[in-house]
Order: sequence, then C-alpha cells, then structure tokens
Amino acid sequence: MPAPDQGQTVPEALTTAADAAQSSCRPVSMFGGISGKLLWLTVVCIMLAEVLIFFPSVASMRLRWLDERLNAAAAAAIAIDGLQPVELPRDLQRQTLEATGTKAIVLRKDGTSRLLATWDMPASVDAQYDLTSVPAVTAMRDALDTLVFGGDRMIRVYGPVQDTNIGVEVLMKDKHLRNAMLIYSRNVFLLSILISLFTATLVFFAINRILIRPIRRLTGSMQQFSADPENPQHVFVGDGGRDELAIAGRHLTAMQLQLQKTLKQQSNLAALGLAVSKINHDMRNILASAQLMSDRLVDVDDPMVKRFAPKLLRTIDRAVGYTTEVLSYGQASESAPRRRLVPVTTLVEDVRDMLAIDPQSDVEFVEQIGADLEVDADNEQLFRVIHNLCRNALQALTSGNAGASPRRITVSAHRIGSVVSITVDDTGPGMPQKARQNLFAAFRGSARSGGTGLGLAIARELVLAHGGTIALVEKPSIGTQFRIEIPDRPVSLDDYRGRSLLEK
Repeated sequence: MPAPDQGQTVPEALTTAADAAQSSCRPVSMFGGISGKLLWLTVVCIMLAEVLIFFPSVASMRLRWLDERLNAAAAAAIAIDGLQPVELPRDLQRQTLEATGTKAIVLRKDGTSRLLATWDMPASVDAQYDLTSVPAVTAMRDALDTLVFGGDRMIRVYGPVQDTNIGVEVLMKDKHLRNAMLIYSRNVFLLSILISLFTATLVFFAINRILIRPIRRLTGSMQQFSADPENPQHVFVGDGGRDELAIAGRHLTAMQLQLQKTLKQQSNLAALGLAVSKINHDMRNILASAQLMSDRLVDVDDPMVKRFAPKLLRTIDRAVGYTTEVLSYGQASESAPRRRLVPVTTLVEDVRDMLAIDPQSDVEFVEQIGADLEVDADNEQLFRVIHNLCRNALQALTSGNAGASPRRITVSAHRIGSVVSITVDDTGPGMPQKARQNLFAAFRGSARSGGTGLGLAIARELVLAHGGTIALVEKPSIGTQFRIEIPDRPVSLDDYRGRSLLEK
C-alpha cells in the first residue's frame, strides 16, 4: 500500500488505497485468468513431453521401415537364389528391384556374397546402416540426420534374415524413407495437438472446479467486503473442507469478523469521543466554579478546613488538568512528559489521599519507599499511572469476589542504577485469564464487569512516553502485581560540563 501523501490522514489514505484496489479488481474471463493460463500451460507441457517422445518414436519407425524393406528384399533374394544356376532376366530384375524399392540386392550366405539383382547401379554410396544391433542413441541420431539432410542420398542397408545365418544387403535412395518419416512426424504432431487439447480440457475443468472456483469465491468475498465492510452478509462463508483453500477461507472469515468488530469499536469510540468532548466542555466550567469557591476556603479560620483545603485544591487542579487533556487519548500521542525529579513518597501519599479508602473496608495501604527516593518523571502523568493501578486494586479488594483478610495494597519503590522500579501489589482475587490475554487493550482488557480497560491502556501509553516499561508480574500467591520501570533521562555532555564547573 503506498504511503499517504503529506497532509493526508491515515483513514483517507486507506480509503484511497481501497478505491484503487477496487478499481483494479475487475472480473476476468474464464480464459483470461488463472484458468486460462493453466490451460495453455498444460498444452505447452504436453507438447514438450511429446517432443521428448517423438525422437525415440520416429527412430523406431525408421528402423521398422528399413527392416520391412530388408525383409522384402530377402524374400526376393531367396527366390532368385533358388533359380540358380539360371540367371534372372534383366527385365525381371528391374521389376523385382522396383517392387522392393531398391537399386541392388546382395545375398550373404555360407560366407560368400552374391549380387542377385541390380539396376541403375550408383557410382558411390552416401551412407550405410547395419540393422543387426542398433543402439537407441544411434537410431535417434540417424533418424534426425535423415529428416534434416536426407531425400536425395544413396544408402546401403544390411542385416540378417529373421533368425537364420543368411544376410541381405540392399542399395536404395532414402527419398521414400524420408517422405514416410515426414508423414509420420505430421501425424504424430497432429495427434499430440489433439491429446494436448483433450488432456488440457480435462485438467482445466478439474482444476477449475477444485481450485479456481474457491479462489473466485474468496476474491469475490474480498471485493464485496472491501466495498461495504460493515455489512454482515459480506462475510465469507466457507464449505468446511480440510484443504488449504478451506483453511484460508476460515482465516478470511475470522479476519473479516475481527475487522467488523474493530470497525464497530472504532465507531463507538468516535461517538464516545464526541460525547466526552461535550461533557468535557461543561465539566471545565463546573470545575472552574468549584475552584473559585475552594480558593475562598483557604481564608476560613478553621483547623479542619485549613488541613483539608490544600488537598482539595490540588484535587480540583488535577481534575481541571485532566479535562484539558482528556481528548489527547486516541490522538497520535499523549503530550510529551514535562520531566523533573519528583519525590516518590509525596506522589504515593497523594495517590492514597485521592483513593480516600473507607476505614470500614479493612483495606490497608502500605508504602515501602525510601524517604529520599526521587524519580525523573512528569509528576501528573506518573500520578495518573499509579492512581489507575491503585484504584483498580482497591476495586478488586472491595468487590464481591474479594477473598478474606488481609486486604492490602502495597506500593514499593527502589532505585537500581539509573532506573526507578515502582511496584503496585494487592491481595485481591487476581486478574482473570481473558483480561490477561487483552492486557493494556482499550475496551477489552478490563478485569471487572462494566469496565472499559482504558485505565491500563492510558497507563501503558504514559509509561512508554517516559521510555519505561509496565508489566504484569506473575506471583505465587493470590492477587495482582504490576511493575513500572522509569529510566532517568540521559545527561547531555554540555549539562555535565556545566555541573562540573559549578561544583569546582
């Protein structure tokens, strides 16, 4: 798929690519697609096979033709030899030679050779062939030589007569032999064409039924689905076979169903974004009013108010900050972290205060963090990450599926070199298998009924923006444990030199 142009959004690029694919997927004729190519390929393969068969076949035909002429000459030679000592008249010799298609007949018997008949005796012989024992390679070579160069040559052929010790030798023109070989070659060629077409037709219809039809069903379903992917009727329905195409069809069905589900989720997410934007607008106005009223609480001379007013102000400030950034989820990326050294203890205490754990719930919140431990991170973004994890843990501990005491949330942190590791552990019922399979996936990774799974998805995105990692840790006891690792920013050489000069 081509990359989108500058200024073109990804959905627009996908739509353009889909339109291009749709315009290129025009239906092809039966003989213009794969089936037509298969038909011609079968014809060509059979013709090549026939060529390989042709040379031994024409060589065998040539030997049979010469053997027939030699047998006919042998019969005439034995008859003439039986008339001895009477010499055969010249006219009868000519007729005998014309009947056998030869120029001379020689009989080899009892170690002697006798010229029995001759007519128009040639001055020289162009080639000679012994039919006693002819190797296959020699026979094919001689046949090809006759086809290409023969037609006006005088040849000498000799061989035994059946199973006797009598031999016959003849002289003849190879014109009739070459003509017979050409006729035979033409017949073999025509027969090869007929066999090729017949076989290719059978193969064509068989492959068309077994292979081409299922492929056309697959491509047709793809074209219909790409034109209207939200229509359930365009999902491919396979035939339940076990071959490779049936397996591909089932995978196509699963992919189309998954894509429809994703499109539906995207549509719901778009509607949710529109609703959130409207709610966000009104919520900001409400929080702004609450912020103005909470500012006045600072001036109230009451110890209880003075104790909780700063926390209330921080909470409202965070809520206002969240509303300004709530629409950032789903965009190309979250806002870049504004990193600084943050005391982990203060951050976790704010999370504990925000959770407002009910003393009646018997849920303990345990902090195992060094007092001087600092992490190089965005204070608000890391607060959101830890708060999401602790809130999920609190909901698990206070749900109906929670086990017996103790109910405890433990947040621990320590530094290893340039990396700060933060662990959020609880003693709840643990995370179900379905939630583990879709961990950090929005709208699919929720561990409780009615949840959206956005908390973990947002937490992962914020941690990755810091160059860190967040993972579910397997533990031998019940409960859920997440580990966050945030590395320090690398120190540039100029900053290091500046610090060194200040220290000096």
